[in-house]
Amino acid sequence: MVSQTAAPPTPASTPAQDVPTYAPGELAALAARHGLTVSGARPTLPAYIRQLWGRRHFIAAFATAKLTAQYSQAKLGQIWQIMTPLLNATVYYFIFGVLMNTKHGVEDFVPFLVTGVFIWTFTASSITAGTRAISGNIGLVRALHFPRASLPVALALQQLQQLLFSLGALAVILLAFGQYPRPSWLLAVPALALQAVFNTGVSMAVARLTAKTPDIAQLTPFVLRTWMYSSGVMWSLDHLLKGDRAPHVVMVALEYNPAALFINLMRYALIDSYTWAQLPPYAWAVAAGWALLCGVAGFVYFWKAEETYGRG
Repeated sequence: MVSQTAAPPTPASTPAQDVPTYAPGELAALAARHGLTVSGARPTLPAYIRQLWGRRHFIAAFATAKLTAQYSQAKLGQIWQIMTPLLNATVYYFIFGVLMNTKHGVEDFVPFLVTGVFIWTFTASSITAGTRAISGNIGLVRALHFPRASLPVALALQQLQQLLFSLGALAVILLAFGQYPRPSWLLAVPALALQAVFNTGVSMAVARLTAKTPDIAQLTPFVLRTWMYSSGVMWSLDHLLKGDRAPHVVMVALEYNPAALFINLMRYALIDSYTWAQLPPYAWAVAAGWALLCGVAGFVYFWKAEETYGRG
C-alpha cells in the first residue's frame, strides 16, 4: 500500500492592501523627510561654484598631467609645444607672406605673423580640447562624483600653460627681429587674461554641446579654420578692409571678432610698429565684454546640464 504524503501548505500571498503605495509627490516628500536626494542632482549655482573652487588643486594637477603626457610618446617631447606653432607660422609665411604677398605694406611682418599664430593657436586648441572634455574622460565622469566643469576648465588651463611655455620662443623671435622689451609688453598680461576667460567659456559651451551631440566635434575643425581666416592671423585686416572692399557691417564684424581683437591687442603690446591707431575704437572694452559674456554664459550653460553628463 503506497502512502501519500500531503503537499506542504502554500504560503498565503500577501494581500495587495498590505503593500504601501505612494503617489510620486508623496515619494518625493518621503525622501526629503529622510534627507534623501537625487543621485547626481544639479546643485545651485553658488554651491556649484564653491564645489568647483574646492577642486582647484585637482584642476591644476589634472591640467599639468595632461600637458606632460601630451607629447610623452614623441622623442622631442615637450619641444613640440614650441615647434608646432613655429612650423605653422613658417608654412603660413611662405604661402601667404611670399606666394600671396600679404606681407606687402605690413611692417615687421614676421613678428606680426608669429604673434598671430601663437595667440590664435591658444583659442583654437582650447575649443578643440573642449570638444573632448566629457567624451574623452567618460570613465572618470561615471566613476567619481565631482563638478564636471572641472574638466573643461582644466583643459583650458592646460592650453594656457602650453601658451606660457611657448611665449619664450615668441620672445626670442621678437628680439631677433628687433622688437625689444618696452613697458607696453606688460599689456600682454591683461590681454591674455581676457582671452583665457573667453576661451574657457567657449570651451565649456562646446563641451556641453559635444557631450550631447558628438558629431559637433567633427565640424569644429572646419568652423575654426573659417574663423582663423577671418581673424587676420596671416594678414592685416586693417589693410584688407581699406576703401570700399566690403560693406561697413562686414568690416565692423571682422574688426570686433573676438579672436581678431585678442590677436591685435597682443600685437599692439609686443610690436613697436603696431600702433593704437590700428586697433578699432574701444578695443579693450569690447574684448573685456567678450570675455565676461562668454565666460559667464558658457559656465551657466554648462552647469544647467550638470546632471546629464555621463548618463545613458
